[in-house]
Amino acid sequence: MTKKQATKRKVKESKPTKEQASVSEQSDQEEDEDLLQAVKDPGEDSTDDEGIDQEYQSDSSEDLEFESDEEGNYLGRKDNNEEGSEEEEEEEKSDSDDDDDDASESSEIEEKPSSSKAAAAATNNKKGESKNVTTPITERDPSKVEYEDSDTSDEEDIRNTVGNIPMHWYDEYKHIGYDWDAKKIVKPPKGDQIDDFLRKIEDPNFWRTVKDPQTGQEVLLTDEDIALIKRVNSARIPNPEHNEYEPWIEWFTSEVEKMPIKNVPDHKRSFLPSVSEKKKVSRMVHALKMGWMKTTEEVEREKQQKRGPKFYMLWETDTSREHMRRIHDPVSAPKRDLPGHAESYNPPPEYLFDEKEAKLWLKLKDEPHKRKLHFMPQKFKSLREVPAYSRYLRERFLRCLDLYLCPRAKRVKLNIDAEYLIPKLPSPRDLQPFPTVESLVYRGHTDLVRSVSVEPKGEYMVSGSDDKTVKIWEIATGRCIRTIETDDVVRCVAWCPNAKLSIVAVATGSRLLLINPKVGDKLIIKKTDDLLAESPSLDVIENERIKAAVQWSNAEPDEQEKGVRVVITHFKPIRQVTWHGRGDYLATVMPEGANRSALIHQLSKRRSQIPFSKSKGLIQCVLFHPVKPCFFVATQHNIRIYDLAKQELIKKLLTNSKWISGMSIHPKGDNLLVSTYDKKMLWFDLDLSTKPYQTMRLHRNAVRSVAFHLRYPLFASGSDDQAVIVSHGMVYNDLLQNPLIVPLKKLQTHEKRDEFGVLDVNWHPVQPWVFSTGADCTIRLYT
Repeated sequence: MTKKQATKRKVKESKPTKEQASVSEQSDQEEDEDLLQAVKDPGEDSTDDEGIDQEYQSDSSEDLEFESDEEGNYLGRKDNNEEGSEEEEEEEKSDSDDDDDDASESSEIEEKPSSSKAAAAATNNKKGESKNVTTPITERDPSKVEYEDSDTSDEEDIRNTVGNIPMHWYDEYKHIGYDWDAKKIVKPPKGDQIDDFLRKIEDPNFWRTVKDPQTGQEVLLTDEDIALIKRVNSARIPNPEHNEYEPWIEWFTSEVEKMPIKNVPDHKRSFLPSVSEKKKVSRMVHALKMGWMKTTEEVEREKQQKRGPKFYMLWETDTSREHMRRIHDPVSAPKRDLPGHAESYNPPPEYLFDEKEAKLWLKLKDEPHKRKLHFMPQKFKSLREVPAYSRYLRERFLRCLDLYLCPRAKRVKLNIDAEYLIPKLPSPRDLQPFPTVESLVYRGHTDLVRSVSVEPKGEYMVSGSDDKTVKIWEIATGRCIRTIETDDVVRCVAWCPNAKLSIVAVATGSRLLLINPKVGDKLIIKKTDDLLAESPSLDVIENERIKAAVQWSNAEPDEQEKGVRVVITHFKPIRQVTWHGRGDYLATVMPEGANRSALIHQLSKRRSQIPFSKSKGLIQCVLFHPVKPCFFVATQHNIRIYDLAKQELIKKLLTNSKWISGMSIHPKGDNLLVSTYDKKMLWFDLDLSTKPYQTMRLHRNAVRSVAFHLRYPLFASGSDDQAVIVSHGMVYNDLLQNPLIVPLKKLQTHEKRDEFGVLDVNWHPVQPWVFSTGADCTIRLYT
């Protein structure tokens, strides 16, 4: 503790007189001015880039450290050596003995800065030791008035002189601003969360410590500061001594003076009417006449009218047109029918009902609209005997409905012939050739035939049935060449479209069989066997996800004799198999496989891939684009088209149907035909829109299969109503011309069994012939 602080404490405890207090204050002020002057005029500037380092040396080589509070007020001097501390204790003892020595001690303190200033200038080059000016946590003294001798705050000794700027500009620097001497103010050391936690536990004043954003130092709030903050937060007056209910001071008198303050005569223009006011009044009068401006009474009257119910006449009278003269071409109210003889009180006998007519009229009580008359004619001797009409209110109500529902505009009735509404289609004779009659019936299966596929050259076809057999047929003769038995129901068969290979893909249960049917050219048969005999070596290691979903293997010896060459085992039952146009890739569909429902297999490398990582829905069927590297995936409600090269979604077709059963693409690849279980066929123009170009409702039951012809502009559809409908579907090369769709022929020769009819349709690759399979265990050829 410095002498000054000890002196202040002693003076405060002994409660000095006013004269002693004034002497001590004057000595303190002089001491502060001398010390500040010594700090501002050091012997040598020893600043660096990191902050302010000042060196002060005295004659006795004592190290001095000056302390100041947050506002820059001088607090005292610290002696670092032990001798200084002993002298300080002796001085404190001497201070406590006599109060009269305060003035002499303060005068000694005033003399020391001047001598220390000279000593610092002399010894600054000899010693390099320095002490930083530190500002510890300070507490504001409420008894000290900061601006006691001044009425302005501009003279405040602000330590940081950066001005009113965002302090986060100094976040990346080691200093936080500059003092009055343009020296950098170094940021105080920052503790981590552990230090804050320990201070929170150990320091009882932690809750009242705040950080000054200008200097980065911590300030301890006094009780007066906390009380002021509480009053501000509670929306009270900050100064508790302020009385907000002080008596009113009447600065100006409220009494009316009898004599005016000024007695200036009025100007002449004050007696003349104002022209601008005259114009304004005339405009208001005109607005009142036109109804643009309304009086208060009129406004109130309109408000009352708006609050109540509104009643108005739809028609003034039934025949009058006086109020409608201004309206151009008005519509008159509908007139009532004139009364007839039956409505008279004394009708002729022929208009009265007999017993039969009366019974019939009473019988139609629940259906009054079927009666010829809405009343029963009665005969009275005189008009006086006629009672009140019981249906008066009912007829008045119906009359009001007639007036209310009367059209407000006249419409010219168009006389359109019914034949004009039917589109003009070409005659079926002009669209030949197309199948018209049933030529052959292929019998041999014992259960419903689910699928049929034709060889690329058109000589043979293959069929799969629920009797767990696959049959190879000769088309021209109808003879079954070979029957291959399987272990499960055959869901789908597909002949490889590549004419240089003789392979049939058969989906039976959870296995996909690649069969060599051994029909046709022997060289092609041998080439196919050589291709499927050896499995190529795979350089790429297959993913575990693919291995768990599908496995390739050669057929067993007993299956080799039947013609089976390769077996692809899946982890779920297979519903559909389809080939790519070149014959190297084929795709399978497993509806129960979730995100692995669709798989693509490559025959030459004997490897499989899963194109989708997420499930987009319950996949029903897939299809390859005939020209582009595109892949069509049909779920229950929508169809998605993917680009296999870019691996992205191209577009999504919206079918607006409940369940998709199958689809077929046009050989040119620009049009798609979709069949649904809700009796519809949808024609999509892929270049036009994502919605159907045309919806065809030609069948009376679920449509299970559709197919395009590869060469002719024909397509066929098979349904559960045992019908095969052949239609003409011409796609023009001109993109501006819409496709021509004409239904041609309905072929209905299949028999219905267990609510199933035609299950699959397929076209001959060369001839305009169509094959159909049904639930009646037959395959039929229409030519």
